[in-house]
Amino acid sequence: MEFLYYLVWFVAFLIIIVGLAGTILPVIPGVPMVLLGLVLVAWLDGFERVGLWTLLCLGFLALLSVIVDFLATAEGARRFGAGRYAILGATLGLIVGFFFGIPGILFGPFVGAVAGHLFSRANLDDSMRAGVGASIGVVVGTAAKFLIGLLMLIWFSVAWFW
Repeated sequence: MEFLYYLVWFVAFLIIIVGLAGTILPVIPGVPMVLLGLVLVAWLDGFERVGLWTLLCLGFLALLSVIVDFLATAEGARRFGAGRYAILGATLGLIVGFFFGIPGILFGPFVGAVAGHLFSRANLDDSMRAGVGASIGVVVGTAAKFLIGLLMLIWFSVAWFW
């Protein structure tokens, strides 16, 4: 029985590490995995050190990271002059890009924004600018996810040791 207990601790920490890596790497739902690992650690302790209030706040941060990830791409494109179709194209390009790993995540929003902007009868220069904005948005969104994941770990640690 004791072996199983330590095995679950190991799995919980592994989930947290993979989740933190997933904030940067594509396809892995990073911050939600971090949350899952933290909830598992709290459960192993019987929720004595980390309670429901902290876990609800961490859940809110996980939800926020998912929203920020999609909005950053659209906002990056919009700030570089993209219209509605370019923003939609960038979002669709990001979703499709997930299936092609890191190159897909980097170039999917760019290609989607350019295609969407061209579809709305814009010229190529404006469309390329919209694509660059979408790519910048992906980088900003990735950085925000990573920082939110770190914030969750710090918050959990403070609750655990306080």
